[in-house]
Amino acid sequence: MPSSAGPSIDTITEGGRVTQVGEGQEAEESAPHVMTFGAPTAGEILAERYELVEHINNDSAGRLVWRGVDVILRRPVAVVLRYPGGDSATEMLQGAVAASRVIHPNLVGVYDAIDEAERAYVVREWVDGRSLRELVSDGPLDPARATTIGNAVASALAAVHATGMVHGNVHPGTVMISDDGRVVLADARTDGDDSQQSDVRAIGGVLYFALTGHWPHAEAPLRGATAGHGRAAIPDAVRDAAGAIAAPRQVRAGVPAYLDDLTMDLLDAEIAPPSSDVLAAELARLDVPADEQFLDSTGPLRFAADTGDEPSPLAAAGGRKVAIGIAGLLAVALVGLLVGISALRGGDDPRPSPVAAPSSAPPAGEATPAATTTGPLKISAARIIDPDSKSRDELGGAEKVFDNNEDKGWETDTYNRSNFGNLKKGMGVWIDLGGEHTVKSVQVLLSARGASAQLLTGASNPPSSSTGDGQLYAEYKGKPIGQPFEEHDGTKMTFNGFNADQKYRYLLLWITELPPSDGGYKLGVQEITVQGS
Repeated sequence: MPSSAGPSIDTITEGGRVTQVGEGQEAEESAPHVMTFGAPTAGEILAERYELVEHINNDSAGRLVWRGVDVILRRPVAVVLRYPGGDSATEMLQGAVAASRVIHPNLVGVYDAIDEAERAYVVREWVDGRSLRELVSDGPLDPARATTIGNAVASALAAVHATGMVHGNVHPGTVMISDDGRVVLADARTDGDDSQQSDVRAIGGVLYFALTGHWPHAEAPLRGATAGHGRAAIPDAVRDAAGAIAAPRQVRAGVPAYLDDLTMDLLDAEIAPPSSDVLAAELARLDVPADEQFLDSTGPLRFAADTGDEPSPLAAAGGRKVAIGIAGLLAVALVGLLVGISALRGGDDPRPSPVAAPSSAPPAGEATPAATTTGPLKISAARIIDPDSKSRDELGGAEKVFDNNEDKGWETDTYNRSNFGNLKKGMGVWIDLGGEHTVKSVQVLLSARGASAQLLTGASNPPSSSTGDGQLYAEYKGKPIGQPFEEHDGTKMTFNGFNADQKYRYLLLWITELPPSDGGYKLGVQEITVQGS
């Protein structure tokens, strides 16, 4: 869908109200327009219909964004204006005309496009709410809300693509969530590098950002963004030494495997993405079970489609990981059934007989090597890591996380937001296994459901201080390990998928999001258990 030249219109919350502003330029940073002929004024009525109420900002393309009122229909509007009009505004007006032809509940409506020679302006829908970028600044979204938003964006793109056009500007700044829960995609713009396929891949970036709070495309900053704004203001994804991004489930707990695979498939350049309508149908049928919704949801955004027995649209579209995942689940179910039948036939002892590992006897005269067994590993020490706080008042009680008493544990203070009140990037529980070990799994018992955490590792053990904690976190944060939530009952996290050839001594449970508790947000870590050899 062609649209105006220059940067896009984004949304930034000011005083609880969404203002539609130019991406990468906030109002107070905008340079004054040098021309005066055709300049608008508050109270002026354009086209005998649109009253200008408040100048919001100038975007970095020199367009002025005003909040206005349609005096005939008595509804708020956004007026995007530039002067002079004529040839300099042709692309903006043509883009608006093209956008107005696509009517969809998940697209911001374009009402009018007028050229008065000395100035030209586009009148569009005014949205009260917040952009996805602003929404996630309070913390990553739960899987159900992220799925809802992804489905809305895919549905909007399907409507655009059905006309043969391209949106070309899908990112957290152009996805808006109104106060009544409506999700809308704003400000299409296209150039020679855009395609319908790149639109669909961008949904993977939106899902990844909603689930993790990180942007997976560090190499593609927002067009026209200045430092500290646009995509440049979004934290980069966690990456390994080769630059590959960590999957959402490795960044935070509670992301269902199916949604994790779908997101990573959309981001994988080696996998052809489905069409936008197929992806919209898949996200519409994707239901997050109630026992997997680890975060309490607020507001009207909920997603609970009735999937029934309807097959996944991605299956017909060649969804590689989806098909593999379903086959894997069927295989696990079949193995479980066979084991159960074997147990029932086993007489008094229902347990299946252990399977002996293959071995070879040592030559005569040589000692038999000791067998390597997997079991609970002893935690020799633990402490709380808090690199962003000088008070150091939440550090006591670390020894309770490995005292074999699930009724007592360490807990955070109570905060007014789930992201530690926006005061710190997180807190962690650091444990020392006393020596290097092969780790099979790490289980963490929490006081409540709704937390997000990841497991990190490193080699250093600096002294316990703000500086020491900062050094430790700086080293450990780039080394996430283990695949979380292979098993979960709400308050138990189980990290699996460790490298069998690597040994670990120091582990850091890094907490990034707190669950609701007693009118605020807090979390207790009751017990940490490590299995290995």
